[in-house]
Amino acid sequence: MTSAREWARAALGHNFADPSLLKRALTHSSLGPENYERLEFLGDRVLGRVMAAWLYEAFPEESEGRLNQRMSRLVSRETCAHVARRLGVPEHLRLGLQARTDGGRDSDNILGDAMEALIGAIWLEAGDAATETLVRRMWAPVFAATTTAAKHPKSLLQEWAAARMLPEPVYELLARTGPHHQPRFCVRLTIGDLPPVEASGASKQEAETEAARRFLEDHVFSAQPA
Repeated sequence: MTSAREWARAALGHNFADPSLLKRALTHSSLGPENYERLEFLGDRVLGRVMAAWLYEAFPEESEGRLNQRMSRLVSRETCAHVARRLGVPEHLRLGLQARTDGGRDSDNILGDAMEALIGAIWLEAGDAATETLVRRMWAPVFAATTTAAKHPKSLLQEWAAARMLPEPVYELLARTGPHHQPRFCVRLTIGDLPPVEASGASKQEAETEAARRFLEDHVFSAQPA
């Protein structure tokens, strides 16, 4: 298995000079006091500042209210968890036994917090400018999807398919896992003969929304010219 430091250099674009800082950013509180909570507090603020500046630049004519709507989606726990999964964060999380048993490696709350902690850790070592560059790169697919899609991902995807005379999106529930108090739902999304997309969430609706967002990123926005 790739070491956490090697993974961070390849996936996050930052070579940690202090491996203990990276270790802390990936450590859940179930393993003790040396965990990511303080870094998550810091990273949450750094992420907000980066997204606010990015949106301000990208949409010079938009009102404060509309910018706030876009901002809320970009920094939401679900979006942070989505970015974390795409970058491979779950494989490097350090969790206690109970957190692992409860499905913590696929928890939106834990993954979202860890993603923000990693941003905080990068900021401590790299500073403002370098961290902003890395965050923009990590969030680029989500930024394109979120800022283009004023509508809910499922609605937008259905309209996209209809405009191209494709079959309607089909969401198939593949599995329900996890304990009763913290279930995980896995769904598969298919549209005609296009490659299917799978996603999971804390509810069937959340999993379907995540699948629609991934489909938009993989098959719609990634195919548009820059």
